Amino acid sequence: MTKKQRAQIVLDELEKLYPVQPIPLHHTDAFTLLVAVALSAQTTDKKVNEISPALFEVAGTPQRMAKLEEWEIKELIKEIGLSNTKAKNLKKMSELLLERHNGEVPQTFEELEALPGVGHKTASVVMSQAFGVPAFPVDTHIHRLMKQWKLTEGKNVVQTEKDAKKLWPENTWNKLHLQIIFYGREYSPARGKGEKDFITKMLFEK
Repeated sequence: MTKKQRAQIVLDELEKLYPVQPIPLHHTDAFTLLVAVALSAQTTDKKVNEISPALFEVAGTPQRMAKLEEWEIKELIKEIGLSNTKAKNLKKMSELLLERHNGEVPQTFEELEALPGVGHKTASVVMSQAFGVPAFPVDTHIHRLMKQWKLTEGKNVVQTEKDAKKLWPENTWNKLHLQIIFYGREYSPARGKGEKDFITKMLFEK
């Protein structure tokens, strides 16, 4: 079976499994999505969703976030990892949105990645899910599964993203990256034995 054939099977099976795939992080607009994704680094989406309602009630806009002191933001996000750094980044990010972008979330990768705490993956999620721009954010689930499915030899997420974009049509990217994440969580967790991982079995069992 060729790599292209394996990629097509993955696409077909995930479409059957997750025909409609919502964004896992709770948000109401581009700013709250940006904040939620930035908070999710080294933290589960579940944990971010637990703390974000209280945060967004107080600071759901760049204007309101920028008015808070760092310690006030930290108090609201203290249950998640790296809260000191994330509080500092959220305040500075909000100030820069006001200063450079009239309080709007910019719609280019370059401008997003110039904001504190916003790396390429975070920018990719915002571009794809808030603005509908084709992107393929690669997290640890996607990186691990693509290697498992022998769809990449990528030693890092940068190479894995390039390989994913070559393998699948651009119009599938925004949905497919979410489908792979949910498949990983449900059927092939990193610490599991993979008994439920039927896609891997389908690709490699003779």
